Amino acid sequence: MSASQERQIRLGRRTVVAAVGAAGVAAALTACGNETASTGADSAKAGGEILAKTADIPEGGGMVFADQGVVVTQPKAGEFKAFSSKCTHQGCAVKGISAGVITCPCHGSTFDAETGTVTGGPATQPLPAKAIKVEGGSISLA
Repeated sequence: MSASQERQIRLGRRTVVAAVGAAGVAAALTACGNETASTGADSAKAGGEILAKTADIPEGGGMVFADQGVVVTQPKAGEFKAFSSKCTHQGCAVKGISAGVITCPCHGSTFDAETGTVTGGPATQPLPAKAIKVEGGSISLA
């Protein structure tokens, strides 16, 4: 095999390795992003939908409603708050809520369950508040 042919093969391999690497990075970034796209029809359907009974939300804790993209907390007895369940760091869904802290499992960001403010990074922006209605022992999206 001549030096010219050997160089062409090496360049071909480099191109393949680079393409595979780029595909891997794209897959990794997609995994941290929002898994479902919301449409206007989804938003209209979500308005007024009952999420839970007030008794289902533990004091100092909360529940994540993945399909609606919202986390509902009860920081103090009878006080209910709602925030986007999408972490402001890289868009992963938050999971755990306990002792007044909302936690993102992807990179460990933590948020205050009463205000949505960041209590531990890498996130730097608070969780956006969501409008809810508490009526007759039920919590629904406003």
